[in-house]
Amino acid sequence: MPKKRQSRSQVPAVYEFRIDLLDITPSVWRQVLVPAASSLDVLHAVIQELFGWQDYHLYRFEYRDREFERPDAESAAEDATRTTLMSLGLTTGASLLYTYDFGDDWHHEVRLLKPRVFDAELTYPVCVGGARAGPPEDSGGPPGYERLLGILADPAHPELLEMRAWAGSHFHPETFDLRATNRILQLAFH
Repeated sequence: MPKKRQSRSQVPAVYEFRIDLLDITPSVWRQVLVPAASSLDVLHAVIQELFGWQDYHLYRFEYRDREFERPDAESAAEDATRTTLMSLGLTTGASLLYTYDFGDDWHHEVRLLKPRVFDAELTYPVCVGGARAGPPEDSGGPPGYERLLGILADPAHPELLEMRAWAGSHFHPETFDLRATNRILQLAFH
């Protein structure tokens, strides 16, 4: 018996993702609602805003045996600007691996918590939860970030003033501000 096709009204319009930055303890994560019609390149831009990064580096998404990046003559990956989330056939619990900055190698698990129907009261993308600040850009991946945190936690460390200045006075590793994150998303996407 052939499978029944979903009508347009049954197709989820929004995906709820939990994005965990891997190899960092305690966990740095975000939970976000993104339109299912968004491209992987748009999801990349959302993740950049969620973690406070500047999009200075290359990225890659991996799903099953496929890889997606921005178009590049030197890459065999599929075009992330033309691949929508919906086209991947994601189901609840499915995970993509997102890597940002091939030098620092920030790996993220992007897990679909559930598809949702469009809510006219919300403006997408919207962050619905998270924990801890994202590491500063170019902080050296998980090992460099761990070193930074160690220096910032030691008032007697000889590099404290230099690293505090480099990270910025606004950087507080244990802080996540949901309202500020959503203001940033609003400014970036609307």
